[in-house]
Amino acid sequence: MTNPFAHLDALAAADLVHRGEASPAELCDAALAAIDAVNPTLNAVIHRRDERARADAAAVDPSAPLAGVPIVVKDLDGALAGEPLHLGTRHLRDANYIAPTSSWLFERLQAAGCVIVGKTNTPEFGLLPTTESSAWGAARNPWNTDHSTGGSSGGSAAAVAAGIVPLGHAGDGGGSIRIPASECGLVGLKPTRGRVSLGPIETESWGGLVARGVVSRSVRDTAAVLDVIGHPGVGDPYAAPAGGPYLPLVGTDPGPLRIGTLTDTGDGTEVHPDCVAAVEEAARLLERLGHHVDGSAPSAVSDEAFVNELTGHFLTAYTVWVAQDVADIGRRTGTEVTPDGVEPWTWALAEAGRQVDAVSFADALDGLRGSIRPIVAWWADGHDLLITPTLPELPPRIGEFDATDDNPLAPVFRSTPTVLYTVPFNVTGQPAISVPLAMSADGLPVGVQIVAAPGREDLLIQVAAQLEIAAPWAERRPGIWAG
Repeated sequence: MTNPFAHLDALAAADLVHRGEASPAELCDAALAAIDAVNPTLNAVIHRRDERARADAAAVDPSAPLAGVPIVVKDLDGALAGEPLHLGTRHLRDANYIAPTSSWLFERLQAAGCVIVGKTNTPEFGLLPTTESSAWGAARNPWNTDHSTGGSSGGSAAAVAAGIVPLGHAGDGGGSIRIPASECGLVGLKPTRGRVSLGPIETESWGGLVARGVVSRSVRDTAAVLDVIGHPGVGDPYAAPAGGPYLPLVGTDPGPLRIGTLTDTGDGTEVHPDCVAAVEEAARLLERLGHHVDGSAPSAVSDEAFVNELTGHFLTAYTVWVAQDVADIGRRTGTEVTPDGVEPWTWALAEAGRQVDAVSFADALDGLRGSIRPIVAWWADGHDLLITPTLPELPPRIGEFDATDDNPLAPVFRSTPTVLYTVPFNVTGQPAISVPLAMSADGLPVGVQIVAAPGREDLLIQVAAQLEIAAPWAERRPGIWAG
């Protein structure tokens, strides 16, 4: 057995340390051995930190809540002082750029006892819902290595799904926690805007659409991590409503809730039958658990004109944010970024963003913010939760998002249907969780998304935990498994 702890979730691993039955060093060494065993197939971990991880493990407080838990962190959505930070780009990779400062998120995880064993693969700047880059190659799904892990937290998701580690840091600007969770059979919570600080390096990312958290194999792990990282930082531009602690909510009854369902799309994209069936089965489970489930949903999300307008505003702002990202990596290295240093679609998007005038950018931001009330009003009118497919499709095959010589933006157009169910809730800032309730006929994971009103992660944790008990997923194992 490569990793004798692979079957344990994070809290179970920490409990071994608390009881003196395993040491942080043993957990760390097992995770590093698991990287040796399965990472050559998955390409999930791109920067190892073996010696630093062992030194960190030796210094862990054995009474810390996540004492000795090995974790991977994404090479994006946060920085770790003294370690490479490449954001999926050739420009930073070739410059061997090293981060000078750590994100508070990483410091909070380490203070809670987590041991960072490596950094994971990501698409460039997190721009695509798949983890394939020319800088680092494709991360491969441990359920079927011909298929994508999702993105942009695909490397983290592959590492957790394969049993290398029980937790993987993730970030979500348009679905990048929930999509990899769905495609790799994990739990993925995007917290409320402002719940997890982006400081001290960033104030906000992508106009407030980005939220950060983890992917995990259990609801209780997700709750425990949110208790550790879910606090504001000094000078944060947003503040989520007070919440938590979340771990004690796991296993508690939220009472009967009003829950709506949505399985169609505002732009007419066809939804795979297995994705629809997963939502229908989730609805039946929730009804058996005592909740009232109906076919109601926010009308705006499935209104074609509204969705098209929202998409237009997003794409305008998106190009400007990409142009800003390209300029930022040039400032970091002090060298000019050229088309050879980034992906062709990144360069094309940045070129488009440089042409957007200030008024048009401000109008796009106002348009995005103006779409929040029409969506959130549905929750204010009396519903508690909405369930949807996380994705309208099964995990795509590697290569489906490749650019072509005559169309560098092909990956962006291919991405649009993938994020139909996730992007609206980045715009609104609402918390949403993907849970691995189903498997396709071909043996690929299928996630169901649950969305709550702003600040109501408590309901997501309670209901996701109910579903985890009603339809357990803990014993499922992918073909590539470190245990």
